[in-house]
Amino acid sequence: MSDHRRKFLVIADQSEECRTALYFAAKRAKATECGLVLLSVIEPSNFDHWIGVSETMRREAEENSTELLDMLAEDAEAVMGERPELILREDEMRDALSKLIEEDCTISILVLGASEAGEGPGPLVAALGRGRGLTGNRSIPVTVVPGGLSRDAIDDLT
Repeated sequence: MSDHRRKFLVIADQSEECRTALYFAAKRAKATECGLVLLSVIEPSNFDHWIGVSETMRREAEENSTELLDMLAEDAEAVMGERPELILREDEMRDALSKLIEEDCTISILVLGASEAGEGPGPLVAALGRGRGLTGNRSIPVTVVPGGLSRDAIDDLT
């Protein structure tokens, strides 16, 4: 496995649209011999004045994020035949995303899942729709995968 091959990036969360985006990205990564990166972001707590509560919440969020990354990595590995790169950051989502893309020049496509109809597109997709860049100073293509897209439909696309 080459360290310099292009990579797809997926934002890890608990949503069904994340799983759809992950499946799409894993299929595309396998088909194009690219890597896959899963990013989980723990956003800073607003409970800083309750230091004990804040630390407990941060630790629980980190444990939950680690479990989520491992679970999603297993799903991706089943499709790709290799384990994706897992990254956990504590930051604001947009800052963590843009910093990672600027740090890793092999990340070449961001894959986002759009929420199902009626739920709104999700905060990152909405930010894209308003013309706000998500990738910092280094522009990369963004693929938005409809949340309701079936695996069979994704198989037909990839």
